[in-house]
Amino acid sequence: MLAVIFDMDGLMIDSEKIYWAVGRELAREYGKEVSDQTLGRMMGRSPIDSVALFATELGLAQSPRELHEIREARVQRALERGVDAMPGLLEVLAQVKPGYRLGIATSAPMRLVEIVLRKLEIERFFDAVQTSDGVQHGKPDPEIYLKAARKLGAPPAECFVLEDSSNGAQAARRAGAYVIAVPSQYTRDQDFRFANEVATDLRDAARRVLAGHPAEWCRTAR
Repeated sequence: MLAVIFDMDGLMIDSEKIYWAVGRELAREYGKEVSDQTLGRMMGRSPIDSVALFATELGLAQSPRELHEIREARVQRALERGVDAMPGLLEVLAQVKPGYRLGIATSAPMRLVEIVLRKLEIERFFDAVQTSDGVQHGKPDPEIYLKAARKLGAPPAECFVLEDSSNGAQAARRAGAYVIAVPSQYTRDQDFRFANEVATDLRDAARRVLAGHPAEWCRTAR
């Protein structure tokens, strides 16, 4: 059976606004200003890689580990207050679930994923979840997608991947999956030329999955 693997932040939930707000807040606390370009480059990476880039580009003396703990605690508090699903998420999950095994591959840790699944009541849709926990190399390295495909019992060539960031889309493509990019307002200026397709939103992505566009590609990619 074919599988569909979803990124989480910015794809399933409107969480990038939280990460960007926390990033700006942290920068100001250390007497700095962070650019949209830096915040954009942080997206789709492992948590440690993301804050390491943040520290380097802002010239901060704090360790990535320290910054990561502060950022994650604030993001967790924000998610506990409420999670906004991206438009069409519940509809899309209900549409694709009957014919596909569904998974999540996210750079977020499991404790944040659990909050999202609980708040949105969508845990029942997913057959496997692969978080950054236990992943040595973050996106754009393909490790997380290779592990997600393995958990789903599907070769990467038989997996659709829906991603909103260039780093995540690169990771999925390098893993050998069929990539449908779904850029958000935060990532629409990123490079997605290597993606197999670019969708306007989740509903458009679901239509592309259900249309079976990559069937021939899946057969020849094995």
